[in-house]
Amino acid sequence: MTIRDMTAADLERVLEINEANVPEVGPADMDRLRFLVEESAFSLVVDVDGVVAGFCVVLAKGSSYDSVNYLWFMERYDDVLYLDRVAFDAAAQGQGLGSALYREVDRRLAEQALGLTLEVNVDPPNEPSLAFHRKHGYIEVGRQMSKGIEVSLMHKPAQ
Repeated sequence: MTIRDMTAADLERVLEINEANVPEVGPADMDRLRFLVEESAFSLVVDVDGVVAGFCVVLAKGSSYDSVNYLWFMERYDDVLYLDRVAFDAAAQGQGLGSALYREVDRRLAEQALGLTLEVNVDPPNEPSLAFHRKHGYIEVGRQMSKGIEVSLMHKPAQ
């Protein structure tokens, strides 16, 4: 298993994984995905034996991204990045790949003394994600409606 920066060659597979995980992550088409990756502070993939098994896209303050959740965090925090989306192929879940990916994200954040913000669905519920994020040090700092879905707005301070 390797965690590496996402490349253009990964985008089709990343889009497949993204769409298989809607509504836990927002839907995207190829143009939207390219936009997010271009706007990102960094985008990573988890590569297992040459196959992308998961990914994340992390945005910095100052992006032209129009997500109400991103904007909520950027209005309130200066020292954070925003995890827009993270998803894994169903066959790759439960193998510790998510924890490994978050360790790499944490390492990159620590280099810049930054925290991380994200949201998790609470209605419809995404209990596994809420439990995962709490276990990894994220705390709820608010809730809001986003495109008809209630989300928990979560923050992990700089480490």
